[in-house]
Amino acid sequence: MVDNKVLELPRKFLEALWMPFVGREEEAKVITLALLTKEHVVLIGEPGTAKSALARRAADLLHAKFFMYLLTKYTEPAELFGALDIGALKQGIYKRITKDRLPESELAFLDEIFNANSAILNALLSLLNERVIYDGYNVIDVPLKTLISASNRVPDEPELEALYDRLLLRHYARPVGEEMWSNLIDSAWDLEISKKWKVSSPIMSVSDLEAIYSYLTEVDLSQVKNKLLKLYAMLEEKGIHLSDRRKGKVLKIVAAHALLNARLKATEEDLIVLKYIAPREIDDFEKVSALLSEELKTPIKYMRELNEIYSNIKEAGKYVDAANESDPRLVDIIRSLKATKDRVSALGKESGDEKVEEFSKEVNNEIDKLLDKVARKLGIFS
Repeated sequence: MVDNKVLELPRKFLEALWMPFVGREEEAKVITLALLTKEHVVLIGEPGTAKSALARRAADLLHAKFFMYLLTKYTEPAELFGALDIGALKQGIYKRITKDRLPESELAFLDEIFNANSAILNALLSLLNERVIYDGYNVIDVPLKTLISASNRVPDEPELEALYDRLLLRHYARPVGEEMWSNLIDSAWDLEISKKWKVSSPIMSVSDLEAIYSYLTEVDLSQVKNKLLKLYAMLEEKGIHLSDRRKGKVLKIVAAHALLNARLKATEEDLIVLKYIAPREIDDFEKVSALLSEELKTPIKYMRELNEIYSNIKEAGKYVDAANESDPRLVDIIRSLKATKDRVSALGKESGDEKVEEFSKEVNNEIDKLLDKVARKLGIFS
């Protein structure tokens, strides 16, 4: 049985995660989805785009054991997995001191992950896939829920392909736009001088994550599977290929997106998560987003159509103001406005989104005003 209070936690966590960081809602969302699904994420972008700060805050909000490290070509396995226990080695026992290292972490952040050398790469592959580290004759079980990684590039080396594929969720972290610079400097100053965003208590626990993970199988995915297959075909046509592993895991992220919106039924809107899974190259991020924007019935798509209708109504209003009462087009305008009003009402109901429904009512109010204006000009009302 689903606990509604637990179901509310992902949204609260997401909001608490992104609020201190201007323009980082998408980065916070992809991290949250990774946590809900026990998957791993890579944030691609230049330094200074809040990647490590988001990871650290996520750990604080979960009160999770956290490990972070910057990888270079010269990073030694001991730096991540712990140094050899010399005392144990003298007794013929091969053992690492893993305290405060990656093997004991529940959430980890590895910066410049594609700098991993072959020794570290092999260990990471088993860690990401099996949650174990094979170390000599030992198998170390790792409590890691999610690895958040970062890089300033997409890897093109063949030896890194398997690692890149295991990072199921990907996001291109761009610098914030000029329109956000004012908010950015205010927010950055707040973070520097105040304790406003200090985490005093966790939003949810690691055990809550386990409960939410068990809810993924409760999500009804029946309405999105056919559309998902269609999108796979469209992506292939555009030269964007998903491995079998990635194709097979998409529904898990779709289910998590539904839970993030406190729903146990997936809708087309939830397929938007493909923008975090399908891209491989930097250019792919924009291509995938554009395709999904056109193909999915998302609130953004409904709002776009409503905005177009709203603009057309304003233009029609200008025509009516300039027309005389004998203009034959006025009757056509009444007929068109009535049909448009039905379309606007349908868009609001079909969207299932509160903001879209509210805006559809606003658009219909404008239509009513224009209908009244045309009717008065035609002398229908005295």
